[in-house]
Amino acid sequence: MPVFFRSLLLIFCLSIFTIISGCVSSTTPVEKVYEVLENVVAAEKVFEEQQDPLVDLEKKEKVVYEKIISLGLKEYDEISRLSDEATQIVDQRKAHMQKEEESIKASENEFKTIEPLIEEIDDPALKEMSQKLYNIMMERYSIHEELFENYAAAIELDKGLYAMFKQKDLQLTQLEEQITKINAAYGKIIEANKKFNEKTKQYNELKLSFYNESELDVKIDD
Repeated sequence: MPVFFRSLLLIFCLSIFTIISGCVSSTTPVEKVYEVLENVVAAEKVFEEQQDPLVDLEKKEKVVYEKIISLGLKEYDEISRLSDEATQIVDQRKAHMQKEEESIKASENEFKTIEPLIEEIDDPALKEMSQKLYNIMMERYSIHEELFENYAAAIELDKGLYAMFKQKDLQLTQLEEQITKINAAYGKIIEANKKFNEKTKQYNELKLSFYNESELDVKIDD
């Protein structure tokens, strides 16, 4: 039987910066950009809050799955019970992932308001940096959409697997085919996750450079 794997995903989140000298007046284009960028971080708070519960649920589901495959076919009632338990965990993961996607969409809607502000920046270096920030972040949103779609597809495959475990006439070849599909789906998720984290890292680094170049007196929050 193929090995059913699930690599626990580590998601990088956006860095939070605070103006040290006090409130931002939001009168200059750069100050307005700062306000939007930090509003984007706030919009992704719900996204950030989903990460630990998702990891915990994936760990919990892994334990249940390992119990299922350790049982013999004669222990149908216990396999059926555990399959129902695993399906409930999958549904919980789906709910958290939906909240994550909604948070990212809210972030994207906020971030897009930065586009007209870029045109108002007079300093050529700052304008170029802000345009790069915009491009990187839009790529990040696109990658998350890919990540979400792949995760949603994998979840349906997971549910299909646990439904199979409840079939008394389940054939080994059916199980092998389903697990192969699941492994392929999570392989896509892992790749998308890597790309998402790389874009997040690029964005955080460039945002700090933008703040430094604009001479905004900021500090990064822990």
